[in-house]
Amino acid sequence: MEQLSTEKGKLNVFIRLCCTFEFPQTLKSMNVSFKIKSLDKIDLRILEALAEDARKPFLEIAREICISGASVQHRYKKLKSRGFISGTTIRINSEKFGHTTTAFIGIFLDRAMKKPEVVDQLRKISEVMECHYTTGNWSILIKLSCRNNEHLMQLLNTKIEGISGVNRTETFISLNQQINRPPLM
Repeated sequence: MEQLSTEKGKLNVFIRLCCTFEFPQTLKSMNVSFKIKSLDKIDLRILEALAEDARKPFLEIAREICISGASVQHRYKKLKSRGFISGTTIRINSEKFGHTTTAFIGIFLDRAMKKPEVVDQLRKISEVMECHYTTGNWSILIKLSCRNNEHLMQLLNTKIEGISGVNRTETFISLNQQINRPPLM
């Protein structure tokens, strides 16, 4: 019995030494200010693990941050119910589907009042991956995934610039994506 309690004590010391609840390195390096009163360091570690891989098992996360799997599951449910997690997604490699060109297009509108109508038309174009209202020169910024430059030119000429309310466009082709990380917490 005495040996068991000694072993338990050693295990607890080991856990305390291994499991320092510091902010994850990637978050530290971003100089993020953690003023969110309702989240603690463990919640942030869980969020970062899930942002990196939404399919990561709760038990694996639990082992990494030295808490029980049940605690991770409970905290996950609380984070979801409080709106910190709004869903889970996957990232699709568009190149595997033959889409090798990614482009960003700034759209100038005739009148700002046309925004909703233009967005409704853009929504019908399956190659449009994102659409943002913006400040600055353009009214709208979209992100497209195309098979190649010729496909991009065809979309611009036949679909996007043909939308009523679009005055002109400015196109930027991505040569290579350098950073792809989850949103800042």
